[in-house]
Amino acid sequence: MMNSLNNSLLPIPPCFDPQKVFSYWAVPYQKRAEEAKEWAKKYNILPEFKDKKRICLLIIDAQNTFCLPEFELFVGGRSGRGAIDDNIRLCEFIYRNLGVITKIMPTLDTHTAIQIFHPIFWINQSGENPPPMTMISLEDIVTQVWRVNPDLGHDLEHYALHYVKNLTEQGKYLLTIWPYHSMLGGIGHALVSALEEAIFFHSIARNSQTQFEIKGENLLTENYSVFFPEVLEDHQGQPIAQKNSRLLEQVLEYDAVIIAGQAKSHCVAWTIEHLLQEILSEDANLAKKIYLLEDCTSPVVVPDVIDFTPHADEAFQRFATFGMHIVQSTDAISDFLNLG
Repeated sequence: MMNSLNNSLLPIPPCFDPQKVFSYWAVPYQKRAEEAKEWAKKYNILPEFKDKKRICLLIIDAQNTFCLPEFELFVGGRSGRGAIDDNIRLCEFIYRNLGVITKIMPTLDTHTAIQIFHPIFWINQSGENPPPMTMISLEDIVTQVWRVNPDLGHDLEHYALHYVKNLTEQGKYLLTIWPYHSMLGGIGHALVSALEEAIFFHSIARNSQTQFEIKGENLLTENYSVFFPEVLEDHQGQPIAQKNSRLLEQVLEYDAVIIAGQAKSHCVAWTIEHLLQEILSEDANLAKKIYLLEDCTSPVVVPDVIDFTPHADEAFQRFATFGMHIVQSTDAISDFLNLG
């Protein structure tokens, strides 16, 4: 379901340089703050508390680790430039719609070395860790092709079996061993600098506090979705994690929620899926206020290994059947919300 959202758009500030989206650098905060104040004055951009219709832009994991080619999990999509071009368009979208975006919520995938999806967690019969992008199936656990690394000092064999079995029964992706990525305290964990700058510019221009949401730090479960970890209980039925009810409730209070980020096939898709589940449990009509910024997200594609593009496209089409809108970054967001 495609929408035409054309309306007058703000110009893009001179500080934005699309060529700088390719790299990471220090945002000159004070200078940008002064420019943002002048920009707001020049274009009569009001403080966010005066918004009659409140719009949330939820940006999923637009971090260096996923968005720059030299980092661990660059989301290149089929073009090989996926996340780079996505972030150019996303920055431009923020600047052009600066006056109507009420709140920006960036999520930050946040990891440490020892987690269930990192190589150190597992070994084979030769004591070797699995290479990145290894898929661990239920059969692999049962036959002990891979088992929990005993040097971790925890008895997690029963839990490991429970975890992978749980993923299988729920029809989720196989447990993927990812490269060490989004490491807390590292450069890869940070937002792409150009996007961080655009978000900061918005915060100052609109007097709107950016709301950062941390996810993925749990040792014992993956957390593709910002709303819901993959597994909630251990093999004895004890809780190990919980859904983010606070954020779900907060997001659904907005008049519109626009979603972008990385990767379309994983963290974006699962975030939207869990949001949809919450909507269907409350009021299916709420799906109509969700807008998926399709040209600002790309799927995971590992050449000659796996291509998640069909999975991502099928997921988005499914979301559209429930009433969510698929939109483009070149569209304005004011007309369809009657903000004129």
